[in-house]
Amino acid sequence: MNCIALYHVGFEDLGEFAGPLQAAGYSITYQHAGTPLSEVQWRDTELIVVLGGPIGVNDTALYPWLADEIAGIRLRLQLQRPLLGICLGAQLMAVALGGEVRGREAGKEIGWSPVEVAADAGPLAHLRGVPVLHWHGDNIHVPAEVAVTASTPGTPCQAFQVGRHALGIQFHVEFEPAALEHWLTGHAVELSHAGVDLAQLRADTQRYGAGLTQAGPALMREWLAGLER
Repeated sequence: MNCIALYHVGFEDLGEFAGPLQAAGYSITYQHAGTPLSEVQWRDTELIVVLGGPIGVNDTALYPWLADEIAGIRLRLQLQRPLLGICLGAQLMAVALGGEVRGREAGKEIGWSPVEVAADAGPLAHLRGVPVLHWHGDNIHVPAEVAVTASTPGTPCQAFQVGRHALGIQFHVEFEPAALEHWLTGHAVELSHAGVDLAQLRADTQRYGAGLTQAGPALMREWLAGLER
């Protein structure tokens, strides 16, 4: 089975999700979103994971290939083919579903905190009481018929699910703590503008990272097991 991980910056990769994917029998191929997938890839690949990145879903004038990415995601959702979106990937999914993404009124949400998990959240139940890494400045607004499965104060939609085949997660449950310095340097300008305390972010990663490396892969294993083959 093939999994295409569609990435936007190299250091925002599958992280802790790579192990469960390989254990489930997936062969992973990375492709940058700036080189659009073909219609055949969107249709026939067993699993596509759309990863995060520093650009926004509404930046199509600056990055015209985002429109191709949204169109491919829309096709995949219509076909009910397995699809996972993380951060920017979840935002692109929301727009493809007919929703929208707007700037978060409270500003950037960067750092570690738990999410409120819905009663019927399926695999996200593994995250109850587990602080996760947030790194975004936008709010997802999905259509009314889409099930919201997690939230935080100021971010009513932190995750959503479409049937058993599609899952969108705004925060970084895939995050690998050992990669933190890659993130800090890669997002240095954003962090400076947001006034984020890097020492605190390092300390919180040291404190909470191990818990996420247990809960994140468990979530992924359960979601993969629920996909119809």
